[in-house]
Amino acid sequence: MKQFLVFIFAFTTVTAAFAQKKDTTLVPAATPAPVEIKKKDWSKVDLSHRANDHFMVQIGYDGWAAKPDTLNTAGISRSFNFYFLLDFPFKTDPRLSVGAGLGIGSSNMYFKNQKSPLSVLPTADAGGGDHFKKYKLVTTFLEVPLELRYALDPENTNKSWKFAMGVKVGTLLSAYSKGKNVENSSGQVTDAVIEKQKANTYFNNLKLAGTARISKGVFGIFGQFQFTSLIKAPYSTAVYPFSVGICFSGL
Repeated sequence: MKQFLVFIFAFTTVTAAFAQKKDTTLVPAATPAPVEIKKKDWSKVDLSHRANDHFMVQIGYDGWAAKPDTLNTAGISRSFNFYFLLDFPFKTDPRLSVGAGLGIGSSNMYFKNQKSPLSVLPTADAGGGDHFKKYKLVTTFLEVPLELRYALDPENTNKSWKFAMGVKVGTLLSAYSKGKNVENSSGQVTDAVIEKQKANTYFNNLKLAGTARISKGVFGIFGQFQFTSLIKAPYSTAVYPFSVGICFSGL
């Protein structure tokens, strides 16, 4: 009888312990209160003091894609572009904006072994005869740039990362070539002269180019590719200028 009572006591104690453990396990852990993340209302930011990239200057290295074999580019061809633009931010999200303006785009393309006498359209001397030691073609366009812009910090664009893609539409203002010093096939200067000839006849008046740029504050890089041929079809195969370089924008 005594042993039976001890067994009953032990069984009751173990059962109670397991029951207590089971009840404790089933109690759910306290769920932390949700943290409310406030989303910034971009439509209410203050843009009164930000720089809108009203002025943009580009300095680039130029090249010609799909040029014929008779056009031998040489040296460091370069471009200089200057624009004044207006900026139109989106009301709902001013990180996005549209830029539009007006400016001048000029290109200086350098060539080698260009025939003498001078012609506006570059023509290489395949036979190694008299040619200009230095020769360049300068084209100038009146351009209308259009950009879709994105700024990470629209309130402080003079310090923010900025991205832009767009197009430039232009009309030809002038085209001229300049040759300096005529050489013979041995590389000797036979005529120390500077010649300049101007004519728009060989070039298309319309320019359409795609553009892209990335900036951090006022400094950035840009790229440009012209979709329309620079030279008219009767005088040459299609020539598509391109440019890459640095840009400065602000104010």
